[in-house]
Formats: sequence, C-alpha cells, structure tokens
Amino acid sequence: MKPILSKAQLDYLKAKNTFENRAKVMEKDIAAKRALQEITQEVMEELVQATGFHDAYNDLVVAENALIEWSHSTIKHEKSYRENRGAIDAMYDNVNATPEKRQELIQLSMKIR
Repeated sequence: MKPILSKAQLDYLKAKNTFENRAKVMEKDIAAKRALQEITQEVMEELVQATGFHDAYNDLVVAENALIEWSHSTIKHEKSYRENRGAIDAMYDNVNATPEKRQELIQLSMKIR
C-alpha cells in the first residue's frame, strides 16, 4: 500500500522529477553541441533556456520552500516538537545555512506522514 502524501510532498516530487528530466535533456544537448563547437557562456545560456532547465530549477526551489514550510507547520502539532521546540525552530531558521542542511530537512520532510 502506498503511503498517503500531502500536497506539498506531491508537488515536491513532481518538481524534482521534472527538474531531473530537464537536466538529462540538457546534458544530452550539451554533449551534442560540444561535438560541434566550444561551449561558451552564451551557448550554455541558450541551452538552459531552450531545455526549460531554468524554469524547472525555479519550480523545484518553490516546491522545496513550500515543503519545508508545510513540514514546519505540521510538526508543531507533535509532542516531540513541544519538548524540543528551541532546537527544532533553530534547525528551521538555519535551513539555508548550507545545502546539506537544506537537503537533510527536505528528506526529513518527505518522511512525515
């Protein structure tokens, strides 16, 4: 039986899949262009726009932020939150301190049921 996911979790998964698919397309396009010409900044910018990679990245960031916000509001109803409020709020306040901390919080948010 599949776990029931929240809208924020579903939106994140959809945005992540779209981003990964766009990244694969862009990698293929870069390899094809590299065989024909040097990859300059202008060429890279064209590829980023043409493949939709930029839009997919922006959508992923929006979905990540919504997921983090949802998890913070959801966890506030748990007993463990009330017992560890300071540490948990500090973790959410420092979510953007490093990419690793952000990714860890996203992974934890995906485990909430």
